[in-house]
Amino acid sequence: MKKKILLGLLAILVVIQFIKPERNLGEIEGPNHIKNVINYPEDVAEIMTRACFDCHSNKTNYPWYANVQPVAWFLDSHVREGKEHLNFSEFKTYPGKKQAHKLEEVVESMKEGWMPLDSYIWIHKEADLTDAERIKIADWAQQSMTAIVQ
Repeated sequence: MKKKILLGLLAILVVIQFIKPERNLGEIEGPNHIKNVINYPEDVAEIMTRACFDCHSNKTNYPWYANVQPVAWFLDSHVREGKEHLNFSEFKTYPGKKQAHKLEEVVESMKEGWMPLDSYIWIHKEADLTDAERIKIADWAQQSMTAIVQ
């Protein structure tokens, strides 16, 4: 009986490998990118590229394990949710008040330290921001809020 259950589970595991979510492989810096709305310094861009854009842009750099189910579904869910909350690649499409609010959330997330997610940092050590990097992003976002026409 145990053998049948294990074989059934193995068969399910094999079958689900063929059910893959659509990948997030668009352009990061298209016409609606945040750099086309507000000042976007190179040092801020570098930090955000390694710590934010995999989940908050139109392009994700997928690790090898993103090809294994059900891990790919888990990653897809995180990327979709991240883009729903804030998509830097589509920032220009947000109305002015929403842009300012999104930047306010960036400031809050940096000051309170809840972004990037711990589950992301465990695998992507380069995304573990220093206090100085958090301050740099928070200061940039705070200053950028005042530059947005509401």
